[in-house]
Amino acid sequence: MNKELQICDCTLRDGGYYTKWDFSETLVKAYLNAMNDIPAITHIEIGYRSMPEKEYFGEYFYCPEYVLKMAKTLCPSKQIAIMLNEKDTKVEELDELLVPFRDYIDLVRIAVAPVNLERASNFGKEIKERGFKVAFNIMYMSQWAGDMEFIKKLNQLEGVVDYIYMVDSFGGVYPDDVRTAIQNVKKEVSIPIGFHGHNNLELGLANTLVAIENGCEIVDATITGMGRGAGNLKMELLLTCLFSKGLIQKINYTKLNAIVATFEKLQVQYKWGTNMPYMISGAYSLPQKDVMSWISKNRYTTESIINALQNQKDNLKDNYQVPVLKSNVKADEVVIIGGGHNAELHAHALKILCLKRPDIILIHAGTRYVELFNNLPNKQFYCLLGAEGYKLQKSLDKLKLDNISVLLEPSPRQMGTILPEGIIPITYELGAITFIDQYPDSLLTIALQLSIDLEAKTVALFGFDGYDLHTEEQMIEVSKENQLLIDTYSKNVNPLISLTPSFYQGFETISIYSKL
Repeated sequence: MNKELQICDCTLRDGGYYTKWDFSETLVKAYLNAMNDIPAITHIEIGYRSMPEKEYFGEYFYCPEYVLKMAKTLCPSKQIAIMLNEKDTKVEELDELLVPFRDYIDLVRIAVAPVNLERASNFGKEIKERGFKVAFNIMYMSQWAGDMEFIKKLNQLEGVVDYIYMVDSFGGVYPDDVRTAIQNVKKEVSIPIGFHGHNNLELGLANTLVAIENGCEIVDATITGMGRGAGNLKMELLLTCLFSKGLIQKINYTKLNAIVATFEKLQVQYKWGTNMPYMISGAYSLPQKDVMSWISKNRYTTESIINALQNQKDNLKDNYQVPVLKSNVKADEVVIIGGGHNAELHAHALKILCLKRPDIILIHAGTRYVELFNNLPNKQFYCLLGAEGYKLQKSLDKLKLDNISVLLEPSPRQMGTILPEGIIPITYELGAITFIDQYPDSLLTIALQLSIDLEAKTVALFGFDGYDLHTEEQMIEVSKENQLLIDTYSKNVNPLISLTPSFYQGFETISIYSKL
């Protein structure tokens, strides 16, 4: 290998965004053994060193001493790196975070926003004085071209840092951008340059090869491309390409293939890699943190996420403006219809009840079962979020809309709104969410707030089945949100009841059939 080319594997640090930085000891030991047997990999970024946070982050977000010692023991020939978030770390915390671990940490990489360069320079000096090599991972590379003043300030890093990393945070740079950025940086500093790319546009390999060809001395990749959002360049792909070009001399493909296979099993579970939303966020340099959060909740459709990104690109708070609901209708009793199987199973009973009691108002927390309750005399509201309008459009020609209103959360709506043309005249938004500060983008939040606005005396849930212990993780998160909404409403507004069986707690269940 060209002696000036170094390769850093940052799988555990960047991949931790998917696992909350928890990895099994068996996996980590297998990973470290594989890294140790690949000479071309010179650095291993094991994770973050962080002060305590108020939410849960795992082992490799904190990298206790035993973790660092294990990494150094299993990879004695490698440089062990950790990452600090400059904006979240104080100088006075460095003695606790770094000094006791000099025997294990070779390189401290610091995530730096360009606007914080001067402050970070002083921070880097403090780390350097404590005996560590320092790399500045300077973010938002796809926006550098419009900020040449920032490039000119890089000379203040001479003698402070050992590497200046160009970080394609949004996965939005092209090979020409990489080439130009390197040229501009080299005009200002003699510090070795590194490149860390993301793979939103599937240009991770092309950009990294251009970076190497133009003088970058260190580049990053991860096993199977595991990393935040769309992920990174695949280490196995980079090594194969460099080997074919004669830039590295040896790859232990047996070890490499085995660890790739292990991480491919994780990929089935966590589903990193690019897709349409990540491609759009990369193309327009939009934060993929939001995309990753939206996708992981399994609540929003791809169309809804794309709509939200389009609104961000166009700097729109929302793509539809609708009037605030000002209804003279008041309700003695409201039934909120959820998307659980019990709503379908017991729909006939609710229809009989509605025919007997046309004063009951139906609120649909979603569009799944709107066709089941069509042509009833009761006033009905359809609560919509994001791309729920697409689902409603499929039923539109079957619905009688004379007694229907469509309701959105208050603007601005983070996900934007998708509305079929036929319902725009009957679409309104809530004025405000008053009973809770969390989860405005929840269909149940909209439904419960509407119940308040209608001054409902009795609010019954129908088809809110809840989730058992065997439910997949994303649905458990939704279940937790719903339970908090139920608890908050019941405590602060009015006790809820359920007309169908439910795993949710905190309310009385009264059988729908007892009312017939």
